[in-house]
Amino acid sequence: MIDNKYSLTEIFRKFLVKIDIILHIVAALLLLTACFFILFYSFQNILNPGRETILHLINDVLMALIILELLWTVIRFLKKQQFSLGPFLAIGIIAAIRRILLIEAQTSYMEHVPVEKLYEMGLSALVILILMVAYFLSFKTQQPE
Repeated sequence: MIDNKYSLTEIFRKFLVKIDIILHIVAALLLLTACFFILFYSFQNILNPGRETILHLINDVLMALIILELLWTVIRFLKKQQFSLGPFLAIGIIAAIRRILLIEAQTSYMEHVPVEKLYEMGLSALVILILMVAYFLSFKTQQPE
């Protein structure tokens, strides 16, 4: 009776693991699709050069990098590699840079820049510094001595 219960539990566990892998593959394909669409629209922006277009191009490319970092995390899972904090820290750094660029683009057309926007840019810069320190510490602790 105990062997039957264990085998039923094991079968159910294997079934859930297979579903998990299938869903990770679907997520990876959706991430790739999103990245292709972002890059496609970025190439369309190149055809209409201008000040605002270039800012959109940079924003789109940084968004594609974020998606690719997420994709590498999914690939590492599918290859059954050890979890790494580095990609998530890189995503945070890229996202903070995107935010600074977006605020800069918004305020470049204003006559007077609101103080809140400057505070937000300063906070994003502080987040970048903290994430870079965290990335450095994470990298140092993962190296074999």
